[in-house]
Amino acid sequence: MNRKLSTILLLAFLVAAIASYVVYRVAGKQMHPVLAPVTTQILVPARNLPIGTLIRDADLTTGKWVGQPPKGALVTKEAAIGRGVLSDLYEGEPILDSRLAAAGSGGGLAATIRPGMRACAVRVDEVVGVAGFVRPGMHVDVLVSGVAPAAAAASGPRVRTLLQNIEVLSAGTDIQKDSDGKPVQVSVVNLLVTPEQAQLLSLASNQTRIQLVLRNPLDTDTPAITSVAIGSVFADGEPAPRPRAAEPVRKSVVPVEKAAAPEPAPTPRVYLIQVLNGGKHTEEKFSESRQQ
Repeated sequence: MNRKLSTILLLAFLVAAIASYVVYRVAGKQMHPVLAPVTTQILVPARNLPIGTLIRDADLTTGKWVGQPPKGALVTKEAAIGRGVLSDLYEGEPILDSRLAAAGSGGGLAATIRPGMRACAVRVDEVVGVAGFVRPGMHVDVLVSGVAPAAAAASGPRVRTLLQNIEVLSAGTDIQKDSDGKPVQVSVVNLLVTPEQAQLLSLASNQTRIQLVLRNPLDTDTPAITSVAIGSVFADGEPAPRPRAAEPVRKSVVPVEKAAAPEPAPTPRVYLIQVLNGGKHTEEKFSESRQQ
């Protein structure tokens, strides 16, 4: 094979390869067209919205979301205006329906109360409020101490864990969660409780002393805890002695000698005297009297 023929064959091979590549690309685009990404207009905050904020028109804007929007994402302003924020919303993120209070419930602390629950205020001081570290979003146990009426004379003061794993709604007038963990002294703490728990807290706040115990938010166990009496504190490792039951009063019967029956008084003697006075005849009766 001469050199000229080899060159022609090589050029023909190159032309065929290029043509095949071009045909492959054209056919591939027709069979698998490149689709532009689907975008959706969703509702996003125009600024950071803290918890309890009542959303206004100026707080909202729209943004593009590539692909399928998150479940529950709002797309119109009418669906969000006038509703309270249940958890902090940040600028540019999707606004989910679950993170807003129900329409008409307003904003502030009331909007953060879940259906079926209540906000119960507890008066605190530096000790009761765990030195100011009880902040919104944290969980606490509620302890009560006092003297039980039935055991006042037996065991003295007692302490009992009344409620466990209770969420703190607000510390004073602050309903914002503190990410820095700085202590803040307040006089009132609002706890999220059920109606039955609210009754217990109301009664306990009037009759006993309340103290809050801070707990780890990841610790959700609520074990059964028995109450402790003051005697257990000074027992030196020994169990506190149980109060002795009062011994029943024994009644002794003292025999009483019966007094002798008095002797019956003797029957007095009766004397009959007949008096004859001429033709008259009379009788007189006289009884005998004895001197004692």
